[in-house]
Amino acid sequence: MTAEPNESQQPVAQRPRRMGRDTKVAVICGFGVALMVGAAYAAVPFYNWFCRATGFNGTTQVATSRPAGAPLARQVAVRFDSNVSGGLPWKFEPEKTEINVHIGEVVTAYYTVTNQAARTTSGQAAYNVAPLTVGSYFQKINCFCFTEQTMAPGEKREMAVVFYVDPSFVKDSENDNVNTITLSYTFFPVRDSEPKPVASGEPDKRKGSI
Repeated sequence: MTAEPNESQQPVAQRPRRMGRDTKVAVICGFGVALMVGAAYAAVPFYNWFCRATGFNGTTQVATSRPAGAPLARQVAVRFDSNVSGGLPWKFEPEKTEINVHIGEVVTAYYTVTNQAARTTSGQAAYNVAPLTVGSYFQKINCFCFTEQTMAPGEKREMAVVFYVDPSFVKDSENDNVNTITLSYTFFPVRDSEPKPVASGEPDKRKGSI
């Protein structure tokens, strides 16, 4: 039985051809790895955009105007939940823990935040609503969660959220038994944040921002 020739015994003319194939395979594999790495970096902003666009995972929506027409007769209770992540020395609580609102009614609710540290600290709030199916109907016109908040030592600040529950909420059969909505905020620390200088003659919009 005749043994097959190894690579060193193969004709010289076949070696460049094999090397060319190996190079192509390596290039394709490298491109695939780069594509997967790029997709991983793009996943977070895409996920955030998807949640904002669809209300997935209880992400509330951003409204640019008040709803058309008068509020509906149906009411729901809106509960306000407040949390502070570890590493942020803030006291954060709602002015009222629960209010009743009409569907389509524009409501302003207030939270108070106190920086309990002896130094300037910064944070930003993340938010969602429960039940998760309500996310696409809970519309926020204005909210302190849209911007980073920087607070001086011992500073106490009142922050507002302006919202309404979209009237289309009542057309979704999944909401027939929903009588309570919980709006939940969590403040997370912002590391290495430096307050931007305010130009001469320009009011400091950071203080009391919502």
